[in-house]
Amino acid sequence: MQNIPDDPVMLLSYINTQLRDNYPSLTELCRALSFNETQIKEKLEAIDYVYEADANQFR
Repeated sequence: MQNIPDDPVMLLSYINTQLRDNYPSLTELCRALSFNETQIKEKLEAIDYVYEADANQFR
């Protein structure tokens, strides 16, 4: 995953901000920015955050 924070807490902030401001879903964000959706989910699940599609954010 390039050009995104490696630290999970910083990644959480970055991804949730992008979802809130620019993308209707995690899939769209990952597709547009060429990120690996599975890797993002796994990294954030490691700090007990999961993606909630209805809220379009990690909680």
